[in-house]
Amino acid sequence: MIKNFEELLELAVKKGPKRIAVACAQDDDVLKAIKGAYDKGIVNGYLVGNEMEIRSISEEIGLDLNGFEIINIIDLAEASLKAVELVSSGKADLVMKGLVDTGIILKAVLNKEIGLRTGNVLSHVAVFDVPTYHKILMVTDAAMNIAPDLNTKKQIIENTLAVTRALNIDMPNVGVIAAKEKVTESMIATVDAGELVKMYKEGLITGCKVGGPFALDNAVSKEAAAIKGIKDPMAGDVDVLLCPTIEAGNVLYKALNFLANAKSAGIIVGAKAPIVLTSRADSDDSKLNSIALGVLMASI
Repeated sequence: MIKNFEELLELAVKKGPKRIAVACAQDDDVLKAIKGAYDKGIVNGYLVGNEMEIRSISEEIGLDLNGFEIINIIDLAEASLKAVELVSSGKADLVMKGLVDTGIILKAVLNKEIGLRTGNVLSHVAVFDVPTYHKILMVTDAAMNIAPDLNTKKQIIENTLAVTRALNIDMPNVGVIAAKEKVTESMIATVDAGELVKMYKEGLITGCKVGGPFALDNAVSKEAAAIKGIKDPMAGDVDVLLCPTIEAGNVLYKALNFLANAKSAGIIVGAKAPIVLTSRADSDDSKLNSIALGVLMASI
């Protein structure tokens, strides 16, 4: 089991380099992250986009382009489609979003002819190294599914297992988060939690343990769970927090990043290959960690 991000980067170095295809790569922050990953031996591959701007930024930041092929495509949609095609054709192992709207690259990912569709939903998994928690903590879904129904939540859990496998976490504890710990008909998040636990007990969800509903405090604190009399053995020891809505996931994601001094990585799962999709507000370290996580997933 990977216990922190230092171990994550060390394992990515051992597994790398993997071939990355960056869509619309003419972005300072993204190329800085690529430089960090390339210098560590984690990636090489393809930079797709405005060649003049890519070369100019690379020279400014000191990115060695010997490990990359630049493919000059100015149009953002065409560049995104080409980056995805490099992965679907087997020339690259993972794709990364550069200076392009998320919707454009996701449209390329879902292209019926050369995309990375699997028939499953796409979902976002954020991985955190939180100073106040005793192990790696994952949050899903903070970026893709707005108000997932029960079946979508089941698929989000299943998607997350690709990440836990990459982190060498056997039989992860998935805590289904709500505002209270008891199933209450008027609160759909608690009802869904009860149904997901039932699916797990009936063998319809495998490869992990599912518990809930949990409020956030008793999902991550054994003391809080004891005070509230919660007997579930995974209380206070979850690996994955399944959030009820995108708002809940997004607020938690940003709270951990900006208020809790957490290190983070983020990845889109549910496609045929990892999709590194970071926010411009994410730190350089977060972008590098996200690339490293994608490399580990591409190594499974």
